[in-house]
Amino acid sequence: MFKVHEMMTPNPVTLFAHQTIEDAKALMDLKRIRHIPIVSNTGHLEGLVTQRDILFAQNSSLEKEIGDVIYPMKEPLSRLPHRSLLTVSPGANLKTAALYMQEHKIGCLLVVEKKKLVGIITDADFIAIAINLLEIQEETESMEEDEMQ
Repeated sequence: MFKVHEMMTPNPVTLFAHQTIEDAKALMDLKRIRHIPIVSNTGHLEGLVTQRDILFAQNSSLEKEIGDVIYPMKEPLSRLPHRSLLTVSPGANLKTAALYMQEHKIGCLLVVEKKKLVGIITDADFIAIAINLLEIQEETESMEEDEMQ
């Protein structure tokens, strides 16, 4: 059985709670990612900022009140709504993690060991796994066809 630690991205890109939503957007654009864990100075998981959070903040920026200008993109990440963080251990079964993500309709699981962030596994990782499995299947079918001729 494959385990999460075999397919996760170790030491993911992170931010601190005092950094801004604008910082998160810039980092997401630069790294072409959709999820950034928020950690403490000691590496303990504190939150998660997603592309959806960024879009919400950008939409809020468009609805500025005249005279009392609000810039949500300049707000610290600590101001984002807190939601329960869904985590998994590095030794968890990969299929179980995939089913959990599907059931909860989430794009990533944060991989935590001893309360510290050690990795992230995303829906993009599972797509890469599926592509690899399909390529293996195609190679196997091609070899079987060659043997039959």
